[in-house]
Amino acid sequence: MSEISPATTGDLDTCALSLHLNGQHHQLDVQPWTTLLDLLRERLDLTGTKKGCDHGQCGACTVLLNGKRINSCLTLAVMHDGARLTTIEGLVDGAELHPMQAAFVRHDAFQCGYCTPGQICSAVGLAGENRAHDRDEIRELMSGNLCRCGAYPNILAAVEEALPASRERLQEKAP
Repeated sequence: MSEISPATTGDLDTCALSLHLNGQHHQLDVQPWTTLLDLLRERLDLTGTKKGCDHGQCGACTVLLNGKRINSCLTLAVMHDGARLTTIEGLVDGAELHPMQAAFVRHDAFQCGYCTPGQICSAVGLAGENRAHDRDEIRELMSGNLCRCGAYPNILAAVEEALPASRERLQEKAP
């Protein structure tokens, strides 16, 4: 049985949800069928995370859940009570871009930009996994994030450049 207790709002049951989102604590009541993606975009107005295919095939909705990259369209929000969640909006440190964001700008690693938030979150998650050490491994481990514009060479160059600085930043922020 779930530890999330239902509350009643009108005719619809909701569940209490606590999230540590982009460095801030949030207490929410959500319908049990609400995806994490819909919660972020529709309830919390964090529209950087994109709804691409809504089937987990494109990676546009990638966010970091407890430091791991996930497709937010494929998971229900209520499954993550107490979780630490980071979206593209939460990667900046004050006015300073995350090293991965800065590398994407330097390498012009976007065209339309729709996939960019998911690409960046996935690349930051990849840095935390510490599994990609060359271009082929980066390519393989980023293959779940599609770019319809074909900016892959620039994305690859940005990720390759920023992995060391992203790993360093993760170590600095580790408890």
